[in-house]
Amino acid sequence: MRNRIGRYAASPAVPMDPHERLFGCRPLLPDTLAPGGGHPFHDARHSVCLREREAEITAAFDAIEPALREVAARQWQGGFAAAAESLLRERLGVAVPACRLQSSWLAPLNMRNLYADCVVGTFLRLMERQFDRNPAATEEGEPVDGLIRKWGFHAIDISPCADGRLSGVIDYILRVPPAVVASRKSFAGALFDVEESVRHWMETELRRYREQRPNAPQEPTRYLKIGVYHTSSADPEHEGCAAHGSDARRAAAALCERLEAFACAIENAYGQGISVATLLIGVDTDTDAIRLHVPDAEGVVYADRFVDNAVLFDEIAPLTRDAAKDAIRSAVARAAGTSVDDPQTEGMRWFCGYILKNNMAQIEYVRAHHNGRYADLGHTERLMIVGDGLDDVQMRNLAYQAQMETIEEGAVDMDVGVGIFKRLNIESGLPIPVLVHFGYDGKVPGSRMRALERCRRMVRAIDARYTQLARDGWLYTYAMVRDRGGNKPPELIEIDETASARKAGCGCAQVESKA
Repeated sequence: MRNRIGRYAASPAVPMDPHERLFGCRPLLPDTLAPGGGHPFHDARHSVCLREREAEITAAFDAIEPALREVAARQWQGGFAAAAESLLRERLGVAVPACRLQSSWLAPLNMRNLYADCVVGTFLRLMERQFDRNPAATEEGEPVDGLIRKWGFHAIDISPCADGRLSGVIDYILRVPPAVVASRKSFAGALFDVEESVRHWMETELRRYREQRPNAPQEPTRYLKIGVYHTSSADPEHEGCAAHGSDARRAAAALCERLEAFACAIENAYGQGISVATLLIGVDTDTDAIRLHVPDAEGVVYADRFVDNAVLFDEIAPLTRDAAKDAIRSAVARAAGTSVDDPQTEGMRWFCGYILKNNMAQIEYVRAHHNGRYADLGHTERLMIVGDGLDDVQMRNLAYQAQMETIEEGAVDMDVGVGIFKRLNIESGLPIPVLVHFGYDGKVPGSRMRALERCRRMVRAIDARYTQLARDGWLYTYAMVRDRGGNKPPELIEIDETASARKAGCGCAQVESKA
């Protein structure tokens, strides 16, 4: 096996190529581009879909506070419970349990509990909405999943940071059709569990051998593991990744080591002939522009060598589409330390070009609709999602996702999330809504019951870890299971033994059925 020690120290010198002259200066462009776009890689149709989704999701959550203020003001009126239930159903599409709406002058409404009900209920209603998450399923007229296999990959596993500003990493930032993503799990600092990632790899390879999905095992394709860290161009010392002390270089180096450990684990356990590919991506959460750390000819990723897509975006803006494609290919080859026609790295370089091009459409989106930089540089997440990830509704700063099987393994992720919401919600008088979610396979006997028990254990563990917050009405935990392979809607369950449920005295909010 090759010696991997020291692969993420200083990167070697990168050879120049004939296209270097294309990158000698940065043309001045206006801060805001028209929604139609003048950039070679603008994607008006996709951007319109994303903009409509962003507006709908934002409006749904923004409607919660005005509705609850009206409910609070009416709570002493006759026939209040029925009127309040009707108001919340009409305004928010959320059906709140009747016991939440019982009040008297001695026991006024628990508005924190109602707020948490409405946030979780709104999120679940948006899940039912089933947004079109696949508008970019083709690339230059070819299906993306087929192209990615042509580039040498049969599955993509993405591990972003749990930070809510990466909530739209697949649909918005990278614009990768979800059909090609085999796994997406978030962790504080993007520091994924190596053993768990190996298990995901094993499951994918077993499907290839048993079911020929997504392709036959004889085809020379690889499993691609992507780690995504983040930084802030406007305030790098304070708005970067909290798990790495807002130090982007430290975040990149730590994730490089984790990716290397994953690749080593596969080779050590299954032999040198069984290889995986790794890729490192950094995201500027202020602008959604990425840094793409292109691997070299040996598959080595360097923390200090990357394509800065914010710079490249401006540099190729005056070019024709074909010239811009050539410029991207040159930039990728230069970062890889290879020539633009190197056969050994061709697949990875083409994939990197695809990601850069997609992200340029997102950079233009932010310039067109957010004046080039998001107004909220920090956190504005609405809820925490714990357990298995939920990607049905993607948008920047929507949810802090902490994926874990047990609270012991994810304690750091939970603590980071609770710390964020203490500053974000509790200091403003709002509670922390937590949605525990585990999936199950309806074809496997007992799978649903095991998922239910995992939910119960997780909710009890969260209550035990944050007992004071739960007892004082600052943290409300909800539990949900869903069949991964079926068409059944998500199923909310009651966990009566939690501190938050004991305080509230009844179950959690339900989502109004649209059927």
